[in-house]
Amino acid sequence: MEAMKVKYLEKMSELYPTIAKASTEIINLQAILNLPKGTEHYISDIHGEYEAFSHVLKNGSGSVRRKIDQVFGHTMSQQDKKSLATLIYYPKEKMALVKKQEKDMEEWYKISLYQLIEVCKKTASKYTRSKVRKALPEDFAYVIEELMTERGDITDKESYYEQIIHTIISIGRAEECIIALSELIQRLVVDHLHILGDIYDRGPGPHQIMDKLEGYHSLDIQWGNHDILWMGAAAGQSSCVATVVRICARYGNLDILEEGYGINLLPLATFAMTYYKDDPCACFKMKGHQERNPAEQEMNQKMHKAITVIQFKLEGKLLMRRKEFGMADRALLDEIDYTEGTVRLGYQTYPMLDCFFPTIDPENPYELTREEQEVVDRLVFAFVNCEKLQRHMQLLLKKGSLYKIYNHNLLYHGCIPLNEDGSFKEIQVYGKSYKGKALYDVLDSYVRKAFVAVNEEEREKGRDILWFIWSSPNSPLFGKNKMATFERYFLEAKETHEEKKNPYYYFLEKEETANRILEEFQVTGDCRHIVNGHVPVHHTEGESPIKCGGKILVIDGGFSRAYQKETGIAGYTLIYNSWGMILAAHEPFTSTSDAISKESDILSDSILVKRVIQRKTVGETDTGVKLKERIADLQELLEAYRNGLLMERL
Repeated sequence: MEAMKVKYLEKMSELYPTIAKASTEIINLQAILNLPKGTEHYISDIHGEYEAFSHVLKNGSGSVRRKIDQVFGHTMSQQDKKSLATLIYYPKEKMALVKKQEKDMEEWYKISLYQLIEVCKKTASKYTRSKVRKALPEDFAYVIEELMTERGDITDKESYYEQIIHTIISIGRAEECIIALSELIQRLVVDHLHILGDIYDRGPGPHQIMDKLEGYHSLDIQWGNHDILWMGAAAGQSSCVATVVRICARYGNLDILEEGYGINLLPLATFAMTYYKDDPCACFKMKGHQERNPAEQEMNQKMHKAITVIQFKLEGKLLMRRKEFGMADRALLDEIDYTEGTVRLGYQTYPMLDCFFPTIDPENPYELTREEQEVVDRLVFAFVNCEKLQRHMQLLLKKGSLYKIYNHNLLYHGCIPLNEDGSFKEIQVYGKSYKGKALYDVLDSYVRKAFVAVNEEEREKGRDILWFIWSSPNSPLFGKNKMATFERYFLEAKETHEEKKNPYYYFLEKEETANRILEEFQVTGDCRHIVNGHVPVHHTEGESPIKCGGKILVIDGGFSRAYQKETGIAGYTLIYNSWGMILAAHEPFTSTSDAISKESDILSDSILVKRVIQRKTVGETDTGVKLKERIADLQELLEAYRNGLLMERL
């Protein structure tokens, strides 16, 4: 046996010092391989909508309700099932309402505890006792474990179980126990969570979503273009910083920065009121329907315009410095005729809706004024030194990547850049050409360099590539020929607003394209899929999220309220359990209070993508592959003990 293998087995023998211990572990792992695979939950494009995201996380996109149906079937009314589901989602709030209406709370506690225990048993049935034990809440671990192991066919301990329930109620711990059981069900109903990008922007609570994800038991994240933008801002890339602030202003979410992350916007506000004091800033109204007092709205619009002009200046300077990005046509400030109030795009000239630019020097339009530079410096400093933001970005780095292959499924947010003929498009990244998987890999490496590279030149390349990924036509996360931000603000001509999608989106229904992508990323297996976020599915126009005969699943979560009128639905999420794949279609989420008081859920329909006759086991998953490798190593350790190559450590 080679020396390295012997050394490895010697290290293993520290964990399994005897034949008995190694044998026991083999038996344990072999048994786990035959358990049903855990449930995976896929969510995409959350866009800061914390309440809707939190609700979908609590209900597991219908998984909780399915468990209730499996347990109680026709023995419980639909209304009672809804009430039980709401109790599981919001135990504390639901009990507060029940206490106002229920006369016999002790009886209600007793019934609810028994119901929750039965649902707990069902959700825990596919896991080992060890895994369930680790998930148990500390205060009730022993009690819940005892109650979950109750068997209906054993009468000897019936009074024992009844006494546990009675004691929980009599000592005033029923509510705490109900909360613990509800949270345990939420924890067990989903084994692993996939976030396919765009946690940030548009909605008011991305920081709250990140707080929640920090404590989630098992997850991975595929970065979206909006997440990349925030990562760029946190890394100190000034164009990304300005864009983050602009988008927050555009959607009336400056509170995210000031209250969520403690970033001081007073320097920007002071600057805006100085230079845009008498400017109505009519092109810079907030999107959405937030009710704001006139003074607050006026201030927001002035800050919005101020940071937008700063952004265009910073981007122009970046594109002059990074000519290799090939985006010189997106530097438009020097195409403006400041006397005539027009701008030249290509061979055409358009009148501008707003041409009041007190800080732009027509002879040197991209040069920041001293005051603008001071605003930028202070904002960059605030982003880079915000402990909470940096902690959230570290979570994105540790749990995230541009793509992931998990259980024979390829997960990514945007697209694979293609040419018009459907072939992989070659993209230049700092002087070298990449396409397909290689493009994703090199961009992923530069994202990480932005935060950890020791060489300052490489670190700066990483910071700038974050902006490139955000807005370049060649970025797999953007996937359009241009980002028409300038045109949407300043030009009335709708044709200038058009952002043409990469050919990838027109090839989604072609099986050869899906197969080529899967082969490029070395995704194997008979049951392989691409799970894709980023693009809303237009349900009202008859568009389906299932593409290419089920090989490609587009699951833009549709959480963003801004798109729900266009799509006619609040998007899709995906569940992949041991029986197959289920797409959950969602109705728009109104509010948490409605979900509690009206017992309203947001699951409107379930679409069966694929169902298997025989349940998938752990042995058929990526985890199973690792367990089989571990078993093989343990068997070699056993052989080494039995051959006398290693001595047992008695």
